[in-house]
Amino acid sequence: MPHFFQPASPVRVALTLLLAWVAAQVCVWLGTPIPWMIGPLLATSLVSMLGAPTESWTPLRNTGQWVIGAALGLYFTPEVGKLVAGLWWAIALGIAWALALGLAFGAWLQRMHAHHLPGLSPAELRCTTYFAGAIGGASEMTLIAERHGARTDLVAATHSLRVLLVTLCIPFAMQIWGVSALDTSPPAVRDWHWQGLGVLALATFAGAWAMARLGRANPWFMGALVVTMGITLSGLTFSAIPTGLSNAAQLVIGVSLGVRFTRAFLHTAPRWLASVAFASVAMMGLCAGFGWLLSLLTGLHPATLILGTSPGGIAEMAITAKVLQLGVPMVTAFQVCRLVAVLVLAEPVYRWRYRNE
Repeated sequence: MPHFFQPASPVRVALTLLLAWVAAQVCVWLGTPIPWMIGPLLATSLVSMLGAPTESWTPLRNTGQWVIGAALGLYFTPEVGKLVAGLWWAIALGIAWALALGLAFGAWLQRMHAHHLPGLSPAELRCTTYFAGAIGGASEMTLIAERHGARTDLVAATHSLRVLLVTLCIPFAMQIWGVSALDTSPPAVRDWHWQGLGVLALATFAGAWAMARLGRANPWFMGALVVTMGITLSGLTFSAIPTGLSNAAQLVIGVSLGVRFTRAFLHTAPRWLASVAFASVAMMGLCAGFGWLLSLLTGLHPATLILGTSPGGIAEMAITAKVLQLGVPMVTAFQVCRLVAVLVLAEPVYRWRYRNE
């Protein structure tokens, strides 16, 4: 059986999922925001850093992204589609902001560590800090950085730590702020039905499979999202996503992020990780300010645009918006468009910026 379909240790996967489920139940009892992702994320990251042999199974993670992508697509009714299309200029500003912030973050990392990573040549340092700073997908940025000779462990560690901090900090900040239930447009369909759910599952699976075959980023999330958006925008409704299925999807996504933080991760250039943590917190503050200013221009609630422009992962921020009902379509549109733009432009901008060096 191919490795993709067979976990290294089914026992480790099962025990990790059990730990994640218990952590989710504790967070539900404590009343934390997005408990089905925060609990598994915190529990698996902590025990992984302590040296426990946790494991995330790729098909489960992909299934979780598939479910969440389909659930988010249900918010894109024709009316919401017109609203999002009418704010294209705000999304463009968000993309420009993300690109500029990534460039600044990378330049700061280069300046901070110019004399603390003696094993890297100037060209390797430039490449490592540039792709570590880009506000894009961790795996995609790491693969691009590898082609240019970067130190990929630092690139991957930077993106993982940034996404972890944003995923943990922003939902709690929203809870302290007291904002929730801002969505005036609920999903196109509220009730789920076996037959409709089966049709939606087949359609979104086909979209995810096609994205994977084409080598697109986040294919299971993006494929399901695009297909469901197309169905919902056309006015068709098949079925909602059951709450239990959505919670399970959040759980496996939390696990897939948490298991990255192994004991070896803690020994990855501590000074580098400390500077990344500091910069991630600073970027959250800067993005909050930018989102607030953008809300004044668009008339949307600041919480929606803070989530939309935050330097987190697309799935994690979209889940936060969905659970807290904070403008799901706009947050999803901002995050998706930013991700696509960064993946398309990161490498050409790198070549242009350092063309004479």
